[in-house]
Amino acid sequence: MKIQQLIVGILSFPLLGEAFVVPRNVPAVKVASSHLSPYRTFQKPTLVTNAVEFENEEPSSEKTLGQKVFDGYVKTADIATTLFPLWTIIASIVALKSPKTFDFFTTDYFTGALAALMLSMGITLSPSDFAAVATRPGAVLMQFSLCYGMMPILAFTLGKAFGLSPGLLAGTVLVGSINGGQASNLCTYIAKGNVALSVLMTTATTIGAIFMTPLICQALLGTVVPVDAVGIAKSTIQVVLAPIALGMSLNKFAPALVQAILPFAPVVGVISTILLVASAVAQVAEPILNAGMSLQIPILLLHLIGGLVGYFLPRASGFGEVSSRTMAIETSMKSSAFGFLLAKLHFGEYAARIPSAVSVVWMALTGSVMAVIWRYIPVGKDED
Repeated sequence: MKIQQLIVGILSFPLLGEAFVVPRNVPAVKVASSHLSPYRTFQKPTLVTNAVEFENEEPSSEKTLGQKVFDGYVKTADIATTLFPLWTIIASIVALKSPKTFDFFTTDYFTGALAALMLSMGITLSPSDFAAVATRPGAVLMQFSLCYGMMPILAFTLGKAFGLSPGLLAGTVLVGSINGGQASNLCTYIAKGNVALSVLMTTATTIGAIFMTPLICQALLGTVVPVDAVGIAKSTIQVVLAPIALGMSLNKFAPALVQAILPFAPVVGVISTILLVASAVAQVAEPILNAGMSLQIPILLLHLIGGLVGYFLPRASGFGEVSSRTMAIETSMKSSAFGFLLAKLHFGEYAARIPSAVSVVWMALTGSVMAVIWRYIPVGKDED
């Protein structure tokens, strides 16, 4: 069976179309409010169907043409964002069938898309979110250990169990040994998790990749993977820290502007993620198809088991529902795009980059499906 047949089968996942529908009784958002982040209440205040009301302004009994157009956009954006897993599947199939379609998406665009994804999350955050997270370092430390302890060992075990060739085994271990992916922040938002905690975990594991990734690869593969520490630090600032800082600054000093652009943030995040997935797949489309199920299944299991352990272990350790969901998605969703680049630059064997490209697809699908499922499951007030 080819990969297309496998991933098309996932389309049977039910009720995706209603996952992000906002209740009609959600009150209209007032720009004067000092709490613009939807992650605090797990609502999507910018994607409501009510007209945005300003202080001391009488609501209109009849909507203007502009309000009707905006309401139409809101409904369309809700559906488009909800079907995030579907767009990922379609983009992956197109990349496999016609890799040249994504030739335009060069390294510069790749970096820009990651930055846009982080900016779309950053405008919903404030310093108080990170201050609250800093009071609970235990969650960050646990997720760090899952990322660089459990996941590399799981990747090595699955690779050996499925009899992967040395090149594919090296690439699979590399996937398990890299940092958390930026797309996890978007899925954490969808899953009603703690986005500030997710961003902090992503940043911690990204910086940790400077020394953890080569050490783990040396221990499990007997080969030292050269890592450009300065380059990784620079990329972390460009792709993660700078966009988030810019977004938080806008939230603080230009709340009216943020309120105007916030309805577009989820769409920007989804489009950025889809392009990142498709670009990586397109670059190694033929090897992915030739690898067969012997590679597809272990990579899928790596992300699926990682997500399950990342949820149930924290829950058993006393962490709340919101934190556990966040850790599960962070553990499951590795930065496969970074792994692909690292394999391309620092592994002599071409096959080593194939697992990362396969991982890009399964990582996005596993994380988004978990997020959609959790979107349906309410979070208690005391489950923070």
